Amino acid sequence: MSGEHIGFIGVGVMGEPMCRNLVRKHDGPVTAYDLDPVPLERLAADGAEIAPSVAALAEAADLVFLSLPSGHEVRAVCLGDGGLIEHVGAGRTVVDTSTAPPALARELESAFVARGIAFADAPIARTRQAAVDGTLSIMVGGDTALVERLRPLLAHIAQDVTHCGPVGSGQAVKILNNMILFQNVRALAEGLAIARRQGIEPATFLEAVGRSSGDSFALRNHGMKAMLEERYPEGAFPVTYAMKDLDYALDLAEESGLDAEGAALVKALFSEAIERGLGARYHPVIATLIDRARPTKPEEETP
Repeated sequence: MSGEHIGFIGVGVMGEPMCRNLVRKHDGPVTAYDLDPVPLERLAADGAEIAPSVAALAEAADLVFLSLPSGHEVRAVCLGDGGLIEHVGAGRTVVDTSTAPPALARELESAFVARGIAFADAPIARTRQAAVDGTLSIMVGGDTALVERLRPLLAHIAQDVTHCGPVGSGQAVKILNNMILFQNVRALAEGLAIARRQGIEPATFLEAVGRSSGDSFALRNHGMKAMLEERYPEGAFPVTYAMKDLDYALDLAEESGLDAEGAALVKALFSEAIERGLGARYHPVIATLIDRARPTKPEEETP
């Protein structure tokens, strides 16, 4: 896919560093679009072209990446008035790296394929730092030939690319991944609260568990880097976004005839966090609700 013109819509917390890696590594032009001009200015300084509209980007690009907050925005950008469906030409490709319902991914594939446009869902996982470093994990749903054609581009932004099956399967795997992560964060918060009450230093507790069978991505990232320091800034993956992903997971569980009780417990904590005005804070802030005797530290800016 060398030399192809890449379009990137949505350059927020994760999208901006992903787009920047494409600008730096792709052998061809990269054009960005977002409603917020600030990240666009930074990307322009790095060499990105800036589109004045979704339509202008879609008409210029051979392949369009999306990185948007939810399925609502994905649907609007793809199928709404002036959206991609009206402006992307036949023979081109749309790749959605957002987290959205699998059913929407399948709906988009049907709409795009009818116009001769290829589509894949490729939601991302790992932290913002991984997006900066180009070491994300991407779970892809789509035709095998298309996924293999996309791999060189995805390698610019990800360390691991897993083909999960047909369109929609990437979204399902990502949503369930986040469901598991959120439950791990809750379990970690409970362990920390109990350890404190037993007179154990939190750092010692996490170090010991991290060397034992309780080790996890949540411990090494959310535990060590957020919960231990009690740093839950805005500008990271907030409770409101986590709630959205968890709702998608609970919908999948209901469709599957399963009662996801652990996920429902986490949803109750997310709901309480939002009610207490913590919805914009980094989602491990639920630890402060579990360890209620400890006050929440003032909000800190993301470095």
